[in-house]
Amino acid sequence: MKKLSLIIATYNRSESLLRLLGSVVSQTAPKELWECVVVNNNSSDSTVEDFARFASENEGFNLRLVTEVKQGLSNARNCGITSSVGHYIAIVDDDETLEESFVESYIAFFDSFPQAMAAGGAVRAVFESGRPRWMSHYTERMIANTLDLDIAVTLFPKNRVPAGGNMAFRREIFDAVGMFNPQLGRNGASLMGGEENDLFARIRERGYDIFFVPNAAIEHYIPAEKLTDQYFDRLCYNIGVSKAMRTDNLRGLIATERQKMVVTYILAALYTLTFQLPKAQYLIRMRKGIYKGVKQL
Repeated sequence: MKKLSLIIATYNRSESLLRLLGSVVSQTAPKELWECVVVNNNSSDSTVEDFARFASENEGFNLRLVTEVKQGLSNARNCGITSSVGHYIAIVDDDETLEESFVESYIAFFDSFPQAMAAGGAVRAVFESGRPRWMSHYTERMIANTLDLDIAVTLFPKNRVPAGGNMAFRREIFDAVGMFNPQLGRNGASLMGGEENDLFARIRERGYDIFFVPNAAIEHYIPAEKLTDQYFDRLCYNIGVSKAMRTDNLRGLIATERQKMVVTYILAALYTLTFQLPKAQYLIRMRKGIYKGVKQL
């Protein structure tokens, strides 16, 4: 059995998948210790052909393509988990690249912390068309899932969890808490999310800590189409809907979102006073969109 399985779910992103695979075969970890399982989730582009060509050009690596016909990111990730063989499982997205030490860092972490069941690493944004003026720390986290907690292994704060594009697990945790909820997560053009938060909540309910592994870092590529007003509004709304779907106390969630709205207006005022009006406007727009999604369910 391999030490680690790297799982990549992909849907109609052949070009970015090839960019990611280029960083996969640049890993410093010995090739015999790990595998890479790419899950094709009904792609209609050249994903299958491009992967086959890439794999043939990199025969020394354990690269496999499997197919999941049930549409949806959660279904694809679950397929990757069941199709893989590693003791440890790392999950990334197809619009990223990995630092060269990514696989090696997660293997070293789980080897050194036998009690650890879940972890996540740093996520850094790369804006392909440049960082927009309206982008603040808060809107960047929502769009790019940026994350960087410390320079050493540390525990995630109770109000934070790993980003979905960079998370890792010991295989047996899925026997204990189950896998990703197919009712949540991206599905085709849908921007529904929340499947990672749901899984990490179940892990914490079982009493397990979640660790941050700084050297298991990725870069998340953000194309121009993810910076449009239309995409921004859809994303905010769907974040709110997914929050509502995960809670068993909708009234309490609405009250919390109202409190966040107050804080948002205070932060927006500070941005305005420091001549950063676009950041203030989009921060308010973000919070209103999420609140609308929460209320609409």
